[in-house]
Amino acid sequence: MSVRLYLIRHATHADFGHRLTGRAAGVPLTPEGERQAAALGRHLSGEGLTAIHTSSRERARATAEAIAQATGAPLAVVEALDEIDFGDWTGTEFATLSGQPAWDDWNNRRASARIPRGESMAEAAARIEIHVASLSMRSSERIALVTHCDMIRALVARVLGLSLDHLLRFEIGPASISRLEAGRWGARVLSLNESIGMTA
Repeated sequence: MSVRLYLIRHATHADFGHRLTGRAAGVPLTPEGERQAAALGRHLSGEGLTAIHTSSRERARATAEAIAQATGAPLAVVEALDEIDFGDWTGTEFATLSGQPAWDDWNNRRASARIPRGESMAEAAARIEIHVASLSMRSSERIALVTHCDMIRALVARVLGLSLDHLLRFEIGPASISRLEAGRWGARVLSLNESIGMTA
């Protein structure tokens, strides 16, 4: 008995590459992101999804809604998939964060560092792990989990037995798909960071 999970990073948004959005409000997908989300929907339309779970953030919900429209799978917001709480860093430009001791510590010691007035990586990892463990009790379902880059990295690291300090050793791109199989026996990674081609 197992469940197939599709870990999907939301599509490209307005802050991408220059600002740490975190849980900031009012950050929509760009036109490119909207095209990516639509392409994800087309790509997944033949996978037989039985459910879509999504973070509540606007960029994730918009991506999930495009997948739901294309696949017909029911959509639910799941708080365990929310972005990391970046506390004082929420909405800060990466250029401003660069070189700050706390930021460097966060990126070098993810297993033990804590964001100022925010969440630890271990706490964020635990949220998504618990949710996946609850899904692993299901049989023959195919569920898309639309969430955020480091949430996917954290889950993959846990499944592979990697330290959270090593999260930055692999990439999870916008609108990418990583696949897991999970059951009572645990979980295994089937693919990582699949990038789908966009068609008109």
